[in-house]
Amino acid sequence: MISLSGPRAGNGSALCQFQGFLMQMFPPADVLWTTAMAFDVFLIVFHRYDAEALRKLEWKYFSVITTLVSIPAIGFLFVNTQEKGHMYGSVTLWCAINPNWVLFRLIFYYGPIWFLILTTMVLYGLIGWNILKRKQALKAISNDSFPLETVSDHGVDSDDANVQDGESAITLYRRPPPNRSSLSFRQYVLMPLMIFIILLAIWIAPTTNRVASFTNPGYLSDPLLLAVGATGSLRGFWNGVVFITIGMKARKGKN
Repeated sequence: MISLSGPRAGNGSALCQFQGFLMQMFPPADVLWTTAMAFDVFLIVFHRYDAEALRKLEWKYFSVITTLVSIPAIGFLFVNTQEKGHMYGSVTLWCAINPNWVLFRLIFYYGPIWFLILTTMVLYGLIGWNILKRKQALKAISNDSFPLETVSDHGVDSDDANVQDGESAITLYRRPPPNRSSLSFRQYVLMPLMIFIILLAIWIAPTTNRVASFTNPGYLSDPLLLAVGATGSLRGFWNGVVFITIGMKARKGKN
């Protein structure tokens, strides 16, 4: 009901414009943060970043993402022509970029979002291949521990599982000793991956609906609109479910 209040108030209303701003600002930011999490996992797997190093990147992510999403979101508030009207307007379920400006919606909304989704897929593909290539690393999954430390192959215990790479070896411990650096597999690898899978599922219906309306302006599908409303409205809910079921479990495992 809240989402429909914007279109009912009219394209020029403050409520509709505010809804449009929110829709242009936060869904792309959600995708950018998901890509940032995938990049964090990439840094963990390929460059052995630990939790402290990842935390130092957070302010950079925040600055870049906020800048990228706020510029078009704020700028579109001031776009209004006699021919096409306000940039933000009714899209049936809520206010976003007006169908009269559908090309802008594809260029500044769906285009960047799917580019980021594909980029994230590539990152996770590289990550998955790297982990599977080191078969011993899979043992760390059951222990919720992803080892970070690269050590010399001299003086390594026979119980350790090693992956040789030139003169060094990445030691993968079944249960890393307290003095060895490791991260929670669930919190730093599995949780970002699950959030990405949810993100991918969420954006299929809206993109299908928008492409269909772009190719056929008169196209309208009630089941598709229902899917758009359900997935779009529950985006934060499913992210919360993943955090509670996976992230909190990882935190409890540390205690």
